[in-house]
Amino acid sequence: MTTGWKSARPVRVLIALAFIVTGAAVGIVPARALEPTARHAFLMDADTGAVLFQKAADVPMPPASLTKLMTVYLIFDKLKSGKLSMDDKFSVSEKAWRMGGPKMFVKVGDRGAVAHLIQGIIVQSGNDACIVMAEGLAGSEEAFVEQMNRKARELGMVNSTFKNATGWPAEGHVMSAHDIAILSLHLIRDFPEYYHFFKELNFTYNGIKQG
Repeated sequence: MTTGWKSARPVRVLIALAFIVTGAAVGIVPARALEPTARHAFLMDADTGAVLFQKAADVPMPPASLTKLMTVYLIFDKLKSGKLSMDDKFSVSEKAWRMGGPKMFVKVGDRGAVAHLIQGIIVQSGNDACIVMAEGLAGSEEAFVEQMNRKARELGMVNSTFKNATGWPAEGHVMSAHDIAILSLHLIRDFPEYYHFFKELNFTYNGIKQG
């Protein structure tokens, strides 16, 4: 399995393509031919930074589970700095266990390994896994969200404000398509050693297999 930035060439441009709301997917074609029904779009060349197409790209909008890209960025950042290891384990709180939406299906009182929690977030979009990691890394989801917003400013994401670690609907919780592209590109470039997580098609935890 290859994990490097160059090995991801077939997808590195597409990952910066943020077609939100309708979930529309468009191939690489001349910009004049793009007529997406999505309300927001941003397409860039990941090598040169050239903007190929944009539509309301800097307008903030509810990002739903694309929020988890920032949650994962902070996890990867701590792994790379040596402040965290894949074998570290964090306890599952009642808040994490009760969290609605997509789940990894952690059990309250269990201790989840970081590697598994990452898979729960990336592969399964588990809101519960996000809460476990946020509380484990920062003491509370609220403190983790403060870190998310600081990192967003550091990366130049000027149209993003986070209110939680999951993307759960909340007043003022927004990202722009442009900001999502910026964050996606940083994930690939800053952490090529962890890029393989995004290639996993399914993950089984507590006997439950999810794609």
